[in-house]
Amino acid sequence: MPPVSKAVALGLLASLGAAAVLPALAQTTLNGAGATFPAPIYQKWFADLAAKKGPRVNYQAVGSGAGIRQFQAGTVDFGATDDPIDPAEAAKVSKGVVQIPMVGGSIAVAYNKPGCDLKLTQKQVALVFMGEIKDWKELKCPAGPISVAYRSDGSGTTYAFTNALSDWSNEFKTKVGTGKSVQWPTGSGGKGNDGVASVLQNSEGSIGYVNQAFVKGALKAAAVQNKAGQFVKPTAASGAAGLSHIKLDANNAGETTNPTDKNAYPLVTLTWVLAYKSGNAEKTDDLQKTFSFMLSKPAQDQADNLGYVPLPAGIQARALAAVKQVGK
Repeated sequence: MPPVSKAVALGLLASLGAAAVLPALAQTTLNGAGATFPAPIYQKWFADLAAKKGPRVNYQAVGSGAGIRQFQAGTVDFGATDDPIDPAEAAKVSKGVVQIPMVGGSIAVAYNKPGCDLKLTQKQVALVFMGEIKDWKELKCPAGPISVAYRSDGSGTTYAFTNALSDWSNEFKTKVGTGKSVQWPTGSGGKGNDGVASVLQNSEGSIGYVNQAFVKGALKAAAVQNKAGQFVKPTAASGAAGLSHIKLDANNAGETTNPTDKNAYPLVTLTWVLAYKSGNAEKTDDLQKTFSFMLSKPAQDQADNLGYVPLPAGIQARALAAVKQVGK
């Protein structure tokens, strides 16, 4: 047999190297889209999962409204929302819907106002976001105009926030109302929680609503008066006290607009993943593995450090049972 030339040998090695990476290239990638509220913790979880040689997940934080639309259209493997899917919306999904609570969180009333330690009654929160409190001196802070920042896109965070304010104030309910998108009487918009946080960071004298995880840098979170009359800031403990009041229905949906616990932060919400009951084919196992990992103790234990609230035990058990409904 004639000797193999160096060029041929290198070619053979290159071919073998390419063959060796083929299994990795063929590994299933799951695509999800939706809520920006849980994006930081989802991205951390998905990175951890990939590092453990688990399924790869590509998650696009486009907002709850867009996530539900993509889920309905079947262009993603799962959706994500901070507002439970409406039965009418779910009816449009031919493959059926499995709604799975994934983690909890607090909606901070975040502000950028140096020299201000803000405490707000529920009535004041409503008045600020209706544009009826216009100057910081009305809130016992150094004088200056208040600029409001809100979500410009369809948002589950907006739904949860406006739902609470509508419960706290009949005037807010009448003038603004509840929804993923509403007509705000004042202020300027940002896309996603990160967009609102950016508006706040760049605008001294501003106030807005974002997930607690986005309160960084120049931003602070206001203490908000709860139903028991206590002024409470969003923390893991106060968020957990609020979430404990949520009771899930048959579709794993649930909310609380004014928890009664004296230690509860009053603006709390769950966030959900939307999966298909059928039609997942060869991705079924990877979807179940991914969701089970997100609900596992090691993953949920990261919530506090990332600005979220772990699921209460009862809700976590319901969520794990729901994962088993994700079928082929």
